Amino acid sequence: MNPRQPAEQLAIETAEPFFLPSFCDVRMVFAVVVIAELLAFILTLVSPGVLDNPWENLGLISVFIQWIALTSAALLCVSRPLLAHLGNTVAALVSYLLVLLVTAIVSEIAFWLMIESKYFPDFGAQQHAVFLLRNLIISTVIAAVILRYLYVQFQWRQQLKAEARARIQALQARIRPHFLFNSMNTIAALTRTAPELAESAIVDLSDLFRASLSSSHEQSTFADEMILAKRYLNIEVLRLGERLSVHWDVEKIPVGVSMPPLSLQPLLENAIYHGIERLPEGGSIQVDGDCQQGRVEITISNPVPDNGAGVQHEGNRIAQENIRQRLQIAFGGRAELLTSLEEGVYRVIMRFPEMIIA
Repeated sequence: MNPRQPAEQLAIETAEPFFLPSFCDVRMVFAVVVIAELLAFILTLVSPGVLDNPWENLGLISVFIQWIALTSAALLCVSRPLLAHLGNTVAALVSYLLVLLVTAIVSEIAFWLMIESKYFPDFGAQQHAVFLLRNLIISTVIAAVILRYLYVQFQWRQQLKAEARARIQALQARIRPHFLFNSMNTIAALTRTAPELAESAIVDLSDLFRASLSSSHEQSTFADEMILAKRYLNIEVLRLGERLSVHWDVEKIPVGVSMPPLSLQPLLENAIYHGIERLPEGGSIQVDGDCQQGRVEITISNPVPDNGAGVQHEGNRIAQENIRQRLQIAFGGRAELLTSLEEGVYRVIMRFPEMIIA
């Protein structure tokens, strides 16, 4: 997928779901050519006199069918934005009629070209109706099968999206209470020692949850995740003071890059609770970001105790596995979450494709 899709394409995909794929896409054009050629090969095999001159017959039938297939694809490509507003049922019917119309027009042109050509001496005007009817019947069957296949594929994709959406909501529902409990513990500790800081922390927490819980989108942006993460860090800085510092080097990542909601903050929370907090002197969290060749990479590094205690803590594993699953749902095999522990530094590397949300 192109990370910067045309506005028209995005408008169609974000509006009512539409079953008809874009026939302007190079892969779809290639598929149309292949399917048309396979159909030409089959029709050649069942044609009378195929053994007399098989390659010439295949060439003529291929040219004729490719005319119909590519012209139909071009027409559906141009009319797709209009068809998308008609609804799937009406759009399917209109698409069906457009293919039959193209078949009729190309058949008429081909018929009269053959009449005028000296290469078809046995082809007469009396065969006009038979030729046209035969082509329309074949086109009727093939177009119906292909449109049905496209609609079944569309329903399958919609079902997968619904299942993925349900999984995302379930995974996010597990992350949010965990974060809330930890934040409330921080505020409770501040209430006894610094009430004014506790009040400030409550304001940050309310703003953070307002932004987090009010979002119903399956995808967030890097800018939004940065805001949520920094609001969370404001609360932790109040609790840990000079024991916690965070250094950001993420200027190379576009702010509009798409990523799963609540995927950055839990990793920072792990770095604090299983690393910084366990060190008497505290430590620094380093967040590095890079974006090259359509790939985004975010690395979070933090020191841990010498024995690595807490790195494999259950809460740490749950949060990381949660984020790993949501990355897989959002980007499939193109995303990954890697962890490493070297010389007292724990690193989490998150990689996923660069997809820009306008």
